[in-house]
Amino acid sequence: MSIVIMVGQLVLGLSILIILHELGHFLTARAFGIKVDKFYLFFDAWNISLFKFTYKGVEYGIGWLPLGGYVKIAGMIDESMDTDQMAGPPQPWEFRSKPAWQRLIVMLGGVTVNIILGIVIFWILTIRFGESYIPNASAKFGIVPGVVGKKIGLLPGDKITAVNGKEIVRFDDLTSPKVLLENTVFTVVRGAQTLSITVPHTILNDLADHGIEEFISRVPRTKFSVDSVYGNAKKAGLQKGDSVVAVNGQPVVFFDEMQSQLAANKGKVVDLSVKRNNAILPLKAQVTADGTIGFARPKSDFPEVKTIKYGFFQSFPIGAARAISTFTDNAKGLGKIFKGDVKFNKAVSGPVAIANLFGGTIDWVHFWSLVGFLSMVLALMNLLPIPALDGGHAVFLIVEMIKGKPLSDKFLERAQIVGFVILVTLMVFVFGNDIVNKVMKK
Repeated sequence: MSIVIMVGQLVLGLSILIILHELGHFLTARAFGIKVDKFYLFFDAWNISLFKFTYKGVEYGIGWLPLGGYVKIAGMIDESMDTDQMAGPPQPWEFRSKPAWQRLIVMLGGVTVNIILGIVIFWILTIRFGESYIPNASAKFGIVPGVVGKKIGLLPGDKITAVNGKEIVRFDDLTSPKVLLENTVFTVVRGAQTLSITVPHTILNDLADHGIEEFISRVPRTKFSVDSVYGNAKKAGLQKGDSVVAVNGQPVVFFDEMQSQLAANKGKVVDLSVKRNNAILPLKAQVTADGTIGFARPKSDFPEVKTIKYGFFQSFPIGAARAISTFTDNAKGLGKIFKGDVKFNKAVSGPVAIANLFGGTIDWVHFWSLVGFLSMVLALMNLLPIPALDGGHAVFLIVEMIKGKPLSDKFLERAQIVGFVILVTLMVFVFGNDIVNKVMKK
């Protein structure tokens, strides 16, 4: 059932993004009196569609090939590669008959709608939930670094007080794109020492393999006790209110120390030293293959979370800033790929990876947050100067405006073919990369 929910959310999310993107092209074309012949979600390759109807001269439908969508604009060389329509003289209602500035607006209509959608989604989420964060001051026992964090020199219990000399107020900022995408130096307090630790510009390669939690855990280091028990912990005799003080004779004070000991003994039976009513009791517990024994911690164990609420109008700049930062952060990520700081296969994600991001449970807040994120990513991707993408068309139109005359139809046809081949190649690579990564992580 979880797979069905995952796929369903993926299809719904991408369908919303594609339809609204193409609606941007459709509305701007109609605003300038340009005829639109088709409006399709997914591609109707070889004129095969799953569903279609005609309304006011426009064919609306759903294609069988789920590689995006399109609007077929009269008098334009596009995905359909319909050269017959270009054989006759230009008609007043055709794309090619309109001034270059109008055609440029039509080409950028989809990107504009994606950006507006992203801003609106983050605005509404900010109105509803505000901004929540863990104050860095509440991380009194420091951080819990993972494999990637330890690799760059961080240790459990380190306190990071500043990034590039600027004081850290929000603990969450330690794993922000600003830290991961820019040249970052942490100011670290370790006991009586104050150190400087540099985050390498290639760190995204490691994060692609291990995940963000293996850099710095999103939850600061905390002490712990036992709340509810279940599974192997219940069988072992662990009770609510107990404190585990040692595993196999190794003292544990913090929860990450407990996790490390259990992870080192997956599938084995461990000796627990448990403090109960000022007495130390010896218990034996079976560790699962996931490295757990089965108990939950009370809420009091976790650090405080502050929430800032904003009014209707106050929320707009906050939401807009979140949307724009998503766009710029992804642009910086692309820049790292071109500079060679990040390997291409580590940076790209396809349908399989995106479906995993949606997850196998229904969480509408998470769903809309992800749709807002993907809307900004889609806007950025479509601005790339690749023929067949909006950015490629826009570049050709800007060249036309500079030259004062349009590029030849033959050139545009060939460019469209080249662009289409590039996109198909990228899609095959990305999809294959998803599958390889999925198999490798099993």
